[in-house]
Amino acid sequence: MSQVRVVTDSTADIPADLRKALNIEMVPLKVHFGTETYRDSVDIGSEAFFEKLAAYSSLPTTSQPSPVEFVETYKRVAAESGGPIISIHLSSHMSGTYQSALLAKSMLEDEVDVTIVDSLTASYGIGMLAVIAAEAARDGKSKEEIVSMIARIRKEQNIYFLVDTLEYLQKGGRIGRAAALFGSLLNIKPILSISDEGEVYSVDKVRGQKKAMARIMELIKSDYGDKSLHVTIAHANNIPYAEEMSALIKEQFRIESLNYTVIGPVIGTHAGPGAIAAFVRPA
Repeated sequence: MSQVRVVTDSTADIPADLRKALNIEMVPLKVHFGTETYRDSVDIGSEAFFEKLAAYSSLPTTSQPSPVEFVETYKRVAAESGGPIISIHLSSHMSGTYQSALLAKSMLEDEVDVTIVDSLTASYGIGMLAVIAAEAARDGKSKEEIVSMIARIRKEQNIYFLVDTLEYLQKGGRIGRAAALFGSLLNIKPILSISDEGEVYSVDKVRGQKKAMARIMELIKSDYGDKSLHVTIAHANNIPYAEEMSALIKEQFRIESLNYTVIGPVIGTHAGPGAIAAFVRPA
């Protein structure tokens, strides 16, 4: 039986070396600075993106891959492996990426065995699912076993996302100008998460970075109690905050594994520089 291959998109924010080691195929979304277009994590990486973002007067726009890009990817991956494909993508409530993948599948008819999965999450929430799926594929698990595993882990994982500045939520239309100004003056730090339906929502709003970090620890404790945890910390050009969060998590929880990743250009467009997130699941 041919090994299952995993495809995801660039918003999964999987470190390039890990993606390569697990043979995960990545289809990039795009970020647009006016007339300039860059493929996320292909033509522009996180560091260069955030430098460019700081110098840009308005908000870049983003776009999903076309169905044709998915068709080309599925055909190439199927030709390489000869086996089934599991394609895991950004929540359908945040992007048309999942719909593009579905359309590509319909265009292929029965030419390629591909299962499209709506992750109902974002950033390393997707990445976590793709990595676990690829590890299971490497270990010889079947397509059906892996899809079942993804569904289970998707329910077990949680995301705690801390936005450093309200500017990008305001530019993107998620909050009003007055709310952004008022929040900035009061040093309000929104803590965001993603619902079971795959939509971003506000968990809490806390004044100051340290109180916000402490509140995230309370939320993790409430969700997981004394369970041993797998944690990945993602940051948007903000290593000091990532290290601070790591220290707090190590101090307060039993950790099975703790890793880091960087928030890429497309997710970074909406979260803004300085954002930080903890992606957590039980061991």
